[in-house]
Parts: sequence; C-alpha cells; structure tokens
Amino acid sequence: MPTATADDAAALARDFDLRHLSPEFYVNPYPVYHALRTYEPVKRMPDGSLFLTRFRDVQAVYRDPKTFSSDKTVEFRPKYGDSPLYAHHTTSLVFNDPPRHTRVRKLIAGALTARAIAAMEPALVRLVDGLLDAAAGRGRIDLIGEFASAIPVEIIGNLLDVPHAERAPLRDWSLAILGALEPSLTDAQFERGNRAVSEFVDYLRGLVARRRREPGDPQHDVLTRLIQGERGQNGESSEQLSEEELLQNCIFILNAGHETTTNLIGNGLVTLTEWPDQRAALLEEPALIESAVEECLRFESSNQLGNRMTTIDTEIGGMPVARGTPITLCIGAANRDPDQFPEPDSFDIRRAPNRHLAFGFGIHQCAGLSLARLEARIAIGRFVQRFPSYRLDGEPTRGGRVRFRGFASVPLLCR
Repeated sequence: MPTATADDAAALARDFDLRHLSPEFYVNPYPVYHALRTYEPVKRMPDGSLFLTRFRDVQAVYRDPKTFSSDKTVEFRPKYGDSPLYAHHTTSLVFNDPPRHTRVRKLIAGALTARAIAAMEPALVRLVDGLLDAAAGRGRIDLIGEFASAIPVEIIGNLLDVPHAERAPLRDWSLAILGALEPSLTDAQFERGNRAVSEFVDYLRGLVARRRREPGDPQHDVLTRLIQGERGQNGESSEQLSEEELLQNCIFILNAGHETTTNLIGNGLVTLTEWPDQRAALLEEPALIESAVEECLRFESSNQLGNRMTTIDTEIGGMPVARGTPITLCIGAANRDPDQFPEPDSFDIRRAPNRHLAFGFGIHQCAGLSLARLEARIAIGRFVQRFPSYRLDGEPTRGGRVRFRGFASVPLLCR
C-alpha cells in the first residue's frame, strides 16, 4: 500500500465526520486518528461538537469534571426521546455527575475491594481452564463466543448472584443497549436497545424482589449491597438508591464489565498473533502478563470514545469553547499519541511507563478496573501458555462499533 502523503493526511482530518464513517475506519481507525492529532487535534464537527485526539487535551477534560459534565439529560434527549434507553443512560453511573455519581460509585466500589477481587481468582482460574479444556478437545475455538465473552458474563453474574439458569439473555441485552450508544443510530438499533432495556428491567424487578426477601452477603454480593445502601457506624442505612437507580445501575454493571472486558481479551489475543516476537517473549516470561495486559489496553483500547459537555465558556488546547458544547474524547487516539508514548504504533509488552487512558481518568475512572485486569491476566496468560502456537483459522469479523472496539467472532486453531 502506498504511503499516505501529508496532503492525504490533511484531507483525512478535514473530511472526518463521526456520523459518516467509512468501512475502512472500522477496520483500522488509527491512520485517521493520527491525521487528526497532526492537523486538527481539536476538531470541530459538522454538528458543532468537538473531537479531541491529543493525550494532554483528553486528560485535561477528565481532570475537570465541573467544567466538563458527564450528565446526559440534555444531550441524549434528541437522540432517544422519552424512551427506555433515555431512562437507562441518564440514570446509570457513567453518565452522571456528583452527587448522584458519588453515591452510586461508592456503593459499587465497596463490593470491589482488593480482598473481594482476590477471592474471585480461584473460581476464575477454574472457569478459564474449563473453557480451555473444551477448546483443546475440539482443536479450535471461536475466541469471542466460546471464550472471551463467557468470562465477564460469568463474573458479573456471580457479582449480582444471578442464577445460572437465568444468565442466557444477559449478553444479548448488553450488546443491544451498548450498540445504541453509537454516534449514528439506525431504527433497528434503537428498537433493539429499547426492547433490551425493558426486558432487562422486568427481569431485574423479580431478581431484586427475591434478594430483598433473601439478602446475600453485602461484602461480595453487589446487588444486596446496592439494595441495602451504605451503612453508617450504627448499622443504619445512610445512603440508599431509588428503585429506578437500583435497576438501571444493575444494567450498567453488566454493560460496563461485559463488552469492554470481552474486547480486551479478544483484542489482546489477536494482537499477539500479529506481533509474534511479543508472544514469544510472553511465553518465555509469563510474569510479563501484567505489563502485557496494560499494553493491550493502550494499543487496542476496548472503549475508544468518551463524552462530556461544557458547563461554562472555556478553552481546550487554546481553542475557545462555548458553554453547552458536546465533547468527544478519543481514548483510542490519546493512547497512540507520540508525545506520551514513544513509538506508539508498536506493540511492546515491556512498555514502561504506560500511563494510558483506557480506564478513563479522575472521578470517572472505571470502578471495576482491578477486576477487568484480573480477568484479562488470567484469560490471556493461560490461553497463551496452554496454546503456544494458536493461530487464526479464517478471517476475524469486527464488531462493527466505533465506540467499543473489538471482534464479533475470531476463529482460532488451538495448538
């Protein structure tokens, strides 16, 4: 393929429109991100929003949640109207500001302590080894459907103590709801997302009613903790969620921990097939798995985009920005910024330091990041050691998302 000229890159930046993306962009967005960082790092979109691609600008927005709000009650109204999707996304943790954000995050984080996560590791190892045993018996695997997606659904099902017999719809509900967050929304995506929210809420009402009658251990059962609220020194409940907050944030917990972790595992194992020297290094030194996971997070960020809205007149990267301007944070571009990461388009499992933004930054940094890292370390590390010569058995199918970067299916031979 001929090398792109400066004029070509400048044209890529000039013509970029998040609502009208080419098929090539979904396969590999990084040349476009590079062009934007070089020529229009604070890109004014046709709809008046801004698209940020430099690490320093994205991090600066994360650092200032008062100026750059996460509240979506205004921004999402034209997109979703008065719909179940609107009710969900404007109630869940990630799309709210303090004090609502603070209350919900405290309750969720309280069940994801270092001790609680460490206690999950033996069961996680058994789950992963069972999936690997099944793959070994067949000699092949769909990396996504038969491995990467099965792990977070099981873990989150355990966190909420969803009976195993009732977990089958969880993945499809999650994919439908997150699919409706894409910048351009089709009628089919809108209908599917709304149906998924409604069905999920109906299911959760029954699950919550059962848990109210028979509470679990709030130190490990996130749903019981959310129902009971934060307990004061005398055991009384000092913070409790409304029924709507409770139901919508249960959906959020599944969604936040499901597709992003699935993509992390899938992206990581595919990337290792493309960088055989790095896979060989990991095989030689299994202890590199921790830094390898961090490099997977940076190199192919599962969550590529974040959103904010300005609450006052301000500036970003020297550009004046009016109050009420929607901002898109391109995490995928920031994590390939050469001002922050030497040779950013090289995959280096020994990279240090590696202060990526894959989990966000500041008050909205992912509450489940330690759990996601554990899942990825166990899944990727044990897969590589079990199948040191695994390889693609056909063309992978991309997930077709711009916000969440991953695969829908990846056929592998397990060797």
